[in-house]
Amino acid sequence: MNSTTAAFSDLANAIRALSMDAVQSANSGHPGMPMGMADVATVLYSEFLKFDPSAPDWADRDRFVLSAGHGSMLAYALLHLTGYAEPTIEDIRNFRQLGSPCAGHPENFLLDGVECTTGPLGQGLAMAVGMAIAERHLNAKFGDDLVDHRTWVVAGDGCLMEGINHEAIGLAGHLKLSRLNVLWDDNTITIDGTTALSTSEDIAARYEATGWHVTRCDGHDPEDIRRALAEARDSDRPSLVACRTIIGKGAPNKQGTSGVHGSPLGPDEIALAREQLGWEYPPFEIPQHIAAGWRMMGERGKETRLAWEKRLNADSDARAAFENGTSSGSDLAGPAVEHLIAELAREPQKVATRKASEMALGVLTEAIPNMIGGSADLTGSNNTKTKATDPLTADNYGGRYIYYGIREFGMAAAMNGMALHGGIIPYGGTFLIFSDYCRNAVRLSALQQAQVTYVFTHDSIGLGEDGPTHQPVEQVMSLRLIPNLNVYRPCDAIETAECWALAIASPKTPAALCLTRQNLPQMRGEGDADWSASSNRSAKGAYRLKAAENTRKVILLATGSEVHLASEVAAKLEAEGIGADVISMPCWELFEEQDDAYKADLLPNVSPDEILRVSIEAGVTLGWERYTMANGLNIGLDRFGASGPAEDLFEKFGFTVDAIVPQIMNKIK
Repeated sequence: MNSTTAAFSDLANAIRALSMDAVQSANSGHPGMPMGMADVATVLYSEFLKFDPSAPDWADRDRFVLSAGHGSMLAYALLHLTGYAEPTIEDIRNFRQLGSPCAGHPENFLLDGVECTTGPLGQGLAMAVGMAIAERHLNAKFGDDLVDHRTWVVAGDGCLMEGINHEAIGLAGHLKLSRLNVLWDDNTITIDGTTALSTSEDIAARYEATGWHVTRCDGHDPEDIRRALAEARDSDRPSLVACRTIIGKGAPNKQGTSGVHGSPLGPDEIALAREQLGWEYPPFEIPQHIAAGWRMMGERGKETRLAWEKRLNADSDARAAFENGTSSGSDLAGPAVEHLIAELAREPQKVATRKASEMALGVLTEAIPNMIGGSADLTGSNNTKTKATDPLTADNYGGRYIYYGIREFGMAAAMNGMALHGGIIPYGGTFLIFSDYCRNAVRLSALQQAQVTYVFTHDSIGLGEDGPTHQPVEQVMSLRLIPNLNVYRPCDAIETAECWALAIASPKTPAALCLTRQNLPQMRGEGDADWSASSNRSAKGAYRLKAAENTRKVILLATGSEVHLASEVAAKLEAEGIGADVISMPCWELFEEQDDAYKADLLPNVSPDEILRVSIEAGVTLGWERYTMANGLNIGLDRFGASGPAEDLFEKFGFTVDAIVPQIMNKIK
């Protein structure tokens, strides 16, 4: 230990005391895990973790992930005790109260030192896999002098039971991520009671079977913990350390039971715990000699951090390369696609938007070297690999393309981890229908403001013969429900390039690109030969693609593959003397950010008797009412699809000019 003034037990008991006091004060929370893992955390922070509270964003710090996020007081106690500016003791007094950064589960956007938002079990560990990938990739680029750190995870039984755990550890084992260490709080307790109620698997054997190194320790014996953590640190494989602990250790009547998992101990039990632990101090009071011992741990990494900064600053060219090679890419995306869009304007192409995405990615990955792509075993279908992205493997961490295997959820969480680690701009593909498999990680991308781009192809019944199990109907609309997620459904090759540029240029807002399998005619080109980022029409979220020629009686709103159909419908209406605007609406979220004047120009506030608003999208109609109003017309698909060629399906389900125009005429009359 670095402290000569406080016993190890006193240092660990400071975590226990803060945890039980905060939970009791809030009358809500989970004291059992932080009390049980206090000894492991004390060894980790005092001897193994590389960090500096005075520079919480230091690029070469170790990452500490509390995957068992319900035990958030463990993280808050550690941050406070080691000297981070926040949380203060007052923040901890207000644990789980409105306005306190000590939320019920750790939120990365509230506190420095919280590397990722955790709570949905298993995702913290899976994000840590992405962090470990990022470390190995950046190490391959910049060497040990600038990138040489580890990722440490505290996980509980729930994290290891969740299905995402299987996906995550399989990927980590395959990539031999030796800098990843998972400390399993092996306390044999879940909310319902003992783990014997629900599982009898050999967890160690499962991890070993996926290529992990596994060791065990007594989670309350500092020497044994130290041995196990050193063994994990020195392994050439990712490591699982099974830390056998007693949940709620120190609470004499409740420790070792599910009763201490998610409920306050109560004043009587806390008084007994203080007596058993020998903790004689009032609630929220840390005596000076114990506080000093913890602050010494926090000071331990400063010299290492300063030495790192000295190496970084020793060579201005090397520093520039490091900073440029780990940037968000937001300033590079627009210029990267300029030439591509100019070429498309001169020579239009009828391609699927998944192919158009590949074209955009080709220039983006060339211009932005820290973009790392991948696919959940659908590379040839998602079109996510480019000439600039060689495979990232256990033998070549310098590669920029990850074969994730059939692990959609694991891929999404790993991408979150890469983005949160910093220095990496991840994107990954799967079919849009499988966005449901990874939805909770997509939600965490948005919640954490992570720069992640999801490439969701085969976006409608247009995928054809695979049938209704693979044909997304509600997925685009359901993704639009997620706050801080930009959902793009581009109509052609130019819009696709524009949407890609916008996705990369928005580092705090993740993106979902919903792309077609079937070829689409190019709708844009006129006026785009001199395209620049400042003239990106998709940046408005919606724009007038075609203005009415006759007196405007109809506004057609469409996305993706239906924009071309809307243009054909407009042409038929114009032939009947009915003026029709065509509005391409690639991104609802960006349209909602526009001012009232712009919105009113596209969608005048007049009654449907004057101008009928019509939405056309090959998906559920629910939600379009916000733009078409109560008496508008919504053309969509409020049922599951069918198996057959795409063109037959569009005809069957009414996505044709001959099916739509009569509905509009009847509505107008």
